[in-house]
Amino acid sequence: MKRKLRSNFPRGSYLWAVRNAHWHALGIAEEDCEKPKIAIINTSSELAACFSHLDGVAAELKQAIREAGGVPFEVRTTAPSDFITGAGARGAYILAARDLVTNDIEASVEGAMLDGMVCLTSCDKTVPGQLMAAARLNIPSLMVSCGYQPSGEYRGRHVDIEDVFVGAMHVVTGNLDRDELIGMSREAVKGPGVCSGMGTANSMHIVCEALGMALPGSTPVAANSARMGDTVRQAGQRIVEMIWEDLKPRDILTPGSFANAARAVLAVGGSINSVKHLQAVAVEAHCDVDVYALFERLADQVPVLSAVRPVGEHTIEAFDAAGGCQAVLKQLEPLLDADAITVTGRSLEAELDGVTVADESVIRPMARPVASRPAIVILRGSLTLESGIVKTGIVERKVRRFTGPARCFSNSDDALAALEQGEIRPGDVLVMRGAGVCGGPGMGGGASRVVFAIDGAGLGEEVAMLTDGHLSGLVCKGLVVAEVSPEGAVAGPLALVEDGDRIVIDLDTRRCDLEVDADELERRLQRWRPRQPLFDTGWLQQYRRTVQPLTKGAVLVRSEGNAVD
Repeated sequence: MKRKLRSNFPRGSYLWAVRNAHWHALGIAEEDCEKPKIAIINTSSELAACFSHLDGVAAELKQAIREAGGVPFEVRTTAPSDFITGAGARGAYILAARDLVTNDIEASVEGAMLDGMVCLTSCDKTVPGQLMAAARLNIPSLMVSCGYQPSGEYRGRHVDIEDVFVGAMHVVTGNLDRDELIGMSREAVKGPGVCSGMGTANSMHIVCEALGMALPGSTPVAANSARMGDTVRQAGQRIVEMIWEDLKPRDILTPGSFANAARAVLAVGGSINSVKHLQAVAVEAHCDVDVYALFERLADQVPVLSAVRPVGEHTIEAFDAAGGCQAVLKQLEPLLDADAITVTGRSLEAELDGVTVADESVIRPMARPVASRPAIVILRGSLTLESGIVKTGIVERKVRRFTGPARCFSNSDDALAALEQGEIRPGDVLVMRGAGVCGGPGMGGGASRVVFAIDGAGLGEEVAMLTDGHLSGLVCKGLVVAEVSPEGAVAGPLALVEDGDRIVIDLDTRRCDLEVDADELERRLQRWRPRQPLFDTGWLQQYRRTVQPLTKGAVLVRSEGNAVD
């Protein structure tokens, strides 16, 4: 006997009657109103190529759900894209919109008491926003990757959105002709889907599968490809089965699954943004996992097995053809929690049985890694009391210990101006603060632009950078300690740094320290005053007042003492 659905109410009751009235007007037969009611979470938007194809995907998914015996309801949410949504409020809406996605889903899906949901995952912040909602609502949920965009060619060379991003900052420093950049921008994106490198979007799509929240073998995938269409149809069938089985996200999101996801990110040299997003999902799932400590502990155990742009020279298409996430997990199998279950209801061990790697030159075995040193390193120290993150990439660095005087800036515009005027010199440590989750707010502030401008100025190997801001998942240049926590806006040690102070960054000891004595720091702390909050109205004000620190995933749970006023 099938279990009772939470979406069903006694026939003739108030809720049954008013819902039936609306659904009858939408063409839904009364007998269908007793079936599983399933939300299709769609971030369709005409603002960016990332989302432009999702309406077509949703239509195909609806048909698959109906054929499987369910009733689909399309639910729209906000749709943040870094390259579009980053224009206003100095980029403050980018991360802040992640939590709007979560709350949009809660209001619609929980308000209507639907039975399950399929999330159409696309650009950077929509993926964790949807995962967080699944963890929070804890109803049967399945993530469907909606694919990466095709990139192009310019003057006989590959060009993608990363090249345009880097090139724009090379124009600022006079290292690239503006017309060349314009030509690149016209060829970089040739269709719908997310950025084609191993940035945050593709990293988080892989995270969905490694967590067990996406169908095995479904990530990454080319947008609108035949394989993506197959996955969409399978998802429509499977979500109905999951509802009858009552298989929920918190059955899947265990400490073991988070460890598996961390291993997958480390193995592909994925985006550092995956760390805070995974922490946020763990918080919403009520899963007692310190994701930062996980990455810290696992870094030396997990070799880099694949080098997709921008970490290496392989394309995402080559990675996909080699077997994608499932092939990475197969190579990592001896290290994984094989008992973790997936949305199929089967263990990861069962799903990996019989899997082969199509191209071991692209996704290598652990005995022959791309790099033995970790591609992502968590730093502790007197400047990074809670954490700081370095994406070291796969290149063996000549200098693993950097010591230099601080050059401090409170925003990216001032830092860029100093670079243009030649005020940043070899040996300096550029400090950009006030760009954290509270100070940005939402980690807006353009830290990535400064990194690329340093590279454009030819100082990539001669200048280090320290910031409480976040980096685009496409950033893999120079020595940059990002997401420093506690952040400057809440009187973290970064707020107390002054021009000329000596900073030590040591990748081998994994420390980031300020060489200033404790008494002097205490005097500075007594003099320190918070700056006037930026964008102190509307959503950004609400976000700033309620956001928790990065160690809690920057989720919006009221925590006294975190507000910046």
